[in-house]
Amino acid sequence: MKHDLKRGALLLASATFFTAALNALQKLTGSSLPALEIIFFRNLFSLPFVLLIASRTGIILKTHHFGGHVLRSVVGLISMIMVVITVTRLPLAEQQVLSYTQPLFLVLLSIPLLHERPSLQRWIAVSIGFSGVIVVALGKGLLHGAGGAVPSWAYFVALAQGAVGALTTMQIRQLSATEASTTIALWQAILMTLMTALPLPFIWTTPGMTEAACLVAVGAFAGIAQVLQTEAFASAQVSAIGPFAYSGLLWAALIGWFGFGEIPGIAMVTGGLLIIGSGVWMLRHDRPAKQKAVAEGTMDAATGTPP
Repeated sequence: MKHDLKRGALLLASATFFTAALNALQKLTGSSLPALEIIFFRNLFSLPFVLLIASRTGIILKTHHFGGHVLRSVVGLISMIMVVITVTRLPLAEQQVLSYTQPLFLVLLSIPLLHERPSLQRWIAVSIGFSGVIVVALGKGLLHGAGGAVPSWAYFVALAQGAVGALTTMQIRQLSATEASTTIALWQAILMTLMTALPLPFIWTTPGMTEAACLVAVGAFAGIAQVLQTEAFASAQVSAIGPFAYSGLLWAALIGWFGFGEIPGIAMVTGGLLIIGSGVWMLRHDRPAKQKAVAEGTMDAATGTPP
């Protein structure tokens, strides 16, 4: 793979912009339309973009782990519902920063599910990250029962969404051992569209012209974000461009500020820096181990020793 850091970073930052934009549109429509209806259109209109990605390497739907795809789609659907619920009630920047707890939960879930033993550096990073969550909570008075105009439970749902998002990542890891990434993406898009279509007749709320345009844009932005992210990770190493994924907080803060009048507070900024810092630390910590593995593999190849 040709390593183009500048191109990969630009593409990943652009992907986070479209993700922040679709969250803003979900915030606009979430107050008047059911979450499942929004998610249906998100998956429906993003499907052409998923097909575009898959067509580059070949569209393969054949699988020996259909049950795994169903379970992954159910968990992914729960995560999407939680996102719509939280962006509707929380400032965009706060929802975004709490979603960055996903790598922290990924470390915790790797112990019982993958039987991994996290290093001391990872445990320190997790501790720093969750201290950032406490700072955000203290800033809103949640630990003292004074959540203000925003319901306290919305913050806990946003935090839980980080855990559910980590679980979906874990499921993708397990499926990718035998399934192509495009196959996983295709089944996710198809199954989520079907799952949300089933209850649609019972929850349907006819959108207005503006809402309908927002729903189409939500799906298009989700698809564009996925294409950009795929191209980004195809352009450069994940450990090198991974930190640019946190640029989503900047986009969310700017859109929230100018679009909804949401001004980030000191506690949110401080807590966000702690959470993002822990995530970047874990990404940087992974790089030396990978480089060492590559170097050892190269040396083994040169000496004729099997790795």
